[in-house]
Amino acid sequence: MFRDRQEAGRKLAEELVKLKLADPLVLALPRGGVPVAAEIADALKAPLDLVIVRKVGAPGNSELAVAAIVDGNPPDIVLNREIVEAYDLDDAQLRFLVSRERPELERRRIAFLGDRHPLSTAGKTVILVDDGAATGTTMKVAVRAIQRRSPREVIVALPVAPFDILTELAEEADRIICLNKPIRFVALSYHYHDFPQLSDEEVVSLFKHRAPDKTTSIGKRKGRHALP
Repeated sequence: MFRDRQEAGRKLAEELVKLKLADPLVLALPRGGVPVAAEIADALKAPLDLVIVRKVGAPGNSELAVAAIVDGNPPDIVLNREIVEAYDLDDAQLRFLVSRERPELERRRIAFLGDRHPLSTAGKTVILVDDGAATGTTMKVAVRAIQRRSPREVIVALPVAPFDILTELAEEADRIICLNKPIRFVALSYHYHDFPQLSDEEVVSLFKHRAPDKTTSIGKRKGRHALP
């Protein structure tokens, strides 16, 4: 059990430092991943940035994701093809569903990053960090999006996640670093003594002193899904 997210980040950092990674870039999934990632970025003396993911719900069932939008320049659209086919959605319907979620993605980007542009992942060893993974869905989407952006490699770093979820993530990422891999997973909060909900303001406070240069941006890449 971890005392808090900061301790989890320091313990993850100990493992990552041993790898002597080339040109690391730490990307946190807000909100809970930010205090974990901040400790890793400090230990590696690496830049810290955020990767913001917004689920796109199915028609009439907002909890079932047909796709996800991952913030970037431009944003990536990652489809859940099985659900798309199950609902028999065409491109026009997908564009409509995606367009409904873009304002919230933009709100979160502005809330967390202001007018800063995301850092380029091209040629970097990208370390994707969260405070744990119960289902792994958001992390899986983030990995798929980052893999499209020409990284050197993508490493998923988690304090805790169920063994079966790590097996799934290993099919997406180049490497997985996870400290606790329970076969029977109860809840993420069970693995922390102190596990408060974080506000937008707390995320901004953690991030602002390690923020990327706002003039740096992710270059556009060919081959992304054509949805707007």
